[in-house]
Amino acid sequence: MTYQRYARAEIDVSAVAHNVRALKGLTRRGTLFCGVVKADGYGHGAVEMARAVQNAGAERLAVATVEEGVELRKAGIAGTLQLLSEPPASAVDLILEHRLIPTVCTRQFAVALGRRAAGIQREVRYHLKIDTGMNRIGVPAEHAAKFAAGLKDFPGIELEGTFTHFATADVPGDWDFESQTTRFNDALAEMRTEGVDPGIVHAANSPATILHPEVHYDMVRPGLSLYGFHPSPETAGRVDLRAARSVKAQVSYVKRIGMGEGVSYGLTWRAAAPTTVATLPLGYADGIHRAASNSMEVLIGGKRCHQIGRICMDQFVVEVPRGVEVSLGDEAVIVGTQGDETITTEEFAEHAGTINYEISCGFGMRLPRIYT
Repeated sequence: MTYQRYARAEIDVSAVAHNVRALKGLTRRGTLFCGVVKADGYGHGAVEMARAVQNAGAERLAVATVEEGVELRKAGIAGTLQLLSEPPASAVDLILEHRLIPTVCTRQFAVALGRRAAGIQREVRYHLKIDTGMNRIGVPAEHAAKFAAGLKDFPGIELEGTFTHFATADVPGDWDFESQTTRFNDALAEMRTEGVDPGIVHAANSPATILHPEVHYDMVRPGLSLYGFHPSPETAGRVDLRAARSVKAQVSYVKRIGMGEGVSYGLTWRAAAPTTVATLPLGYADGIHRAASNSMEVLIGGKRCHQIGRICMDQFVVEVPRGVEVSLGDEAVIVGTQGDETITTEEFAEHAGTINYEISCGFGMRLPRIYT
C-alpha cells in the first residue's frame, strides 16, 4: 500500500545548481568554491544538496560536525570535505578513517590529531581558525603566527588552509567588519614572517561572498545563499538567487464554527462571526514555529488565509476567507508560490520573530522531502 503524508517539502535541485553558478560568477577566476551543507543542508537534505553543489562546480564541501561528515562519506560523497569547527580529540579516528579535514584552534587537539596520524604513518591536513573578533572559536589573531609556527614541524599534520569568520559581513560599511579584515590580514602577514605558509586563505561566508570581493581570498564558502536565501536585505539585487524549497500541505479537515467559538489550545482566537476554518496536518514539530501563531498566512486557492489559534505540534488551523471554497485535500502553501501570490521564508521568519537561517533548518525536522 502506498502512503504519502499530507505535508511535504518540495526541493528544486536545479535552483541550487543555479545559485552555485550565480555565486561563482561573483568570484575571480581561480577562486575555490566551498559549499556549506551543514545542518542537513540547511534543512534541505545534506546528501542530496552535497551532490547538487558538487555537480554545479563546487570544489569542496564543508560541514560543522564529524557526524555530518561521516554521513556524507557513507552516502558515497567523495572529494574534499572539511569541518568548520574543531571536534573533540575522541573524534580523531573518525576523521582519519573518513578523510575529513578538521579545523584546529587548540594545541591539545592538534597534538592528539598529529600523534594518531603519525602512529599509523599518515599525514592529515588541517585548517587553522583565527579569531579576529567574533569571539566564538579560534586562535586569537595576535597569537596565530606563533601558534602556527609551533605546529609547523609537528609530525602527522600539515597546515592546508587558514580562515576566519565575520560577525557583520552583512552590514555594508561596518567598522567591525573592517577591523576583522585588518586583523586577519595582519595575522596572515605575521604567519609568513614566521616562515609559515597559510595555505588556502578563506573568510567569505554568504554575505561576504556577495558584498565584499576584497575578502574572497583563495576560496569562498557560502552556505545560506546556496539554497536561494539572502542573508540580509542588503544582498538582494546583487545576485540572482532562486528559492529551492516550497513547503506544502493538503487540507485535512474543514468545518464551520459559530460566532464566539475558539480555536486551538488556550482558545486565543475566537470567531467574530460564523466562519469556515481548515486544518492543516503539520505543526511546530515540522518547523512551523509556535511563535508565528495568529500571525502567519498560508495560500489556499491562490488566496491568503490567516492562521488562527495556537500552532500545535502536528496541526494548525487557518480561517477561510469569505467567497473562497475549500475542500478536504486541497493544496495549501506555507512557503512558496500559488497562483499570483508568494510567501517567502523571510516573510514566515518575520512572523515567527526569527531569521531565515533558523526557519530553513527547522523545516528539515520531520517533513518528507520530494526532489525535483
